[in-house]
Amino acid sequence: METQDYLKEFYENHCDEDARLQSHHGRVEFLTTMRYVEKYLKPGDRVMEIGAGTGRYSHALAQKGYSVDAVELLEHNIEVFKRNTLPGESVTIRQGNALDLSEFPDNVYDITLLLGPLYHLFTAEEQKKALTEALRATKPGGVVFAAYCGSDATAIQVCFGKGMLRDPRVKALVDPVTFKLSSTPEEVFTQHRREDIDALMDSLPATRLHFVGTDLFTLYMKDSIDQMDGELYELYLHYHFAVCERPDLVGASNHYLDIFQKH
Repeated sequence: METQDYLKEFYENHCDEDARLQSHHGRVEFLTTMRYVEKYLKPGDRVMEIGAGTGRYSHALAQKGYSVDAVELLEHNIEVFKRNTLPGESVTIRQGNALDLSEFPDNVYDITLLLGPLYHLFTAEEQKKALTEALRATKPGGVVFAAYCGSDATAIQVCFGKGMLRDPRVKALVDPVTFKLSSTPEEVFTQHRREDIDALMDSLPATRLHFVGTDLFTLYMKDSIDQMDGELYELYLHYHFAVCERPDLVGASNHYLDIFQKH
């Protein structure tokens, strides 16, 4: 199967992205990302979301009064996105690929979200192309938010927590010395460490503002977090926000958020 076929099968049959980001544990990633996006939003800003999925972030920002243009690869996600659109939202959605945004002009958007595509691009060339396209569409001085999956969290939870390192197919994806994970389109998600992301950013016309673990330890204890009452959950969020940029902790996160400003 082609990469797009694996994605289509996964998102149509195995992933409810709306529900994932609305559970107690899923909201940690969502609230952390929104906290940083809102840090840089200004009245009248134009927002672009590349790989918008079903529109959780696009709709949230449109409901706050921002003008949002969204791009999504999969028809299934676009249909859900449209169903989720509320009256009065200034939001558009079109089908497109993060590797080719030629329908969009240069230097238009104040805030650009690239929160999904880098999960599913499997070569450094494709990943850098997606970053370059996002930067091209962003105004000088604008801010780009790029999300990645963390390699070590997957190693801990899947390879060891679920014992799947015994599976020869999984074992073949694990470096026997460093335990860095590789991936293929069949696994759907590509895995990164901080140094991989630093290498991608090298030579791009941008300056990093933050590097964030958007869920840190959340998925390691998701059942406990889902059972927290409101008071304890709020305290957990305060703790998480206080430590989510700590360099000694961020590598344990399932998801990273790289935030950078275009020169």
